[in-house]
Amino acid sequence: MSHLSSEQLVQLREQIEAERRRLRQDIREELARGDSEQYADLAGQVHDAGEESVADLLSDINAAVLGNTIKALREVEAAQERLRQGTYGRCEECGEAIPLARLQAYPAARLCLADQERYEAAHPQESHPGL
Repeated sequence: MSHLSSEQLVQLREQIEAERRRLRQDIREELARGDSEQYADLAGQVHDAGEESVADLLSDINAAVLGNTIKALREVEAAQERLRQGTYGRCEECGEAIPLARLQAYPAARLCLADQERYEAAHPQESHPGL
């Protein structure tokens, strides 16, 4: 972590914690919204196959949004763990320092830009949540 100053680490730590709080709140809200919009309620209100398809789609979208939010939360929590372990800011693949600009743009980054590009090329089907 020698490439990051104490001030930079404090700023990044605060940014990561704020994002963790926001994501946890988003998950709580999505779960509460999901409770109030249960599929059975949506399906019970449909009158034809088209409306049933819309109910299915809405249910799938809600599940996907929640899944992406949970994935983003896991990435943020992993960044917090790297901060605790003293490995934050180093690429998990090559061990090189992740540039400050990348960490400021995406504080949960675990790979340098070159390794991130290689990963995305090898795993094009995966989505990458924003921070």
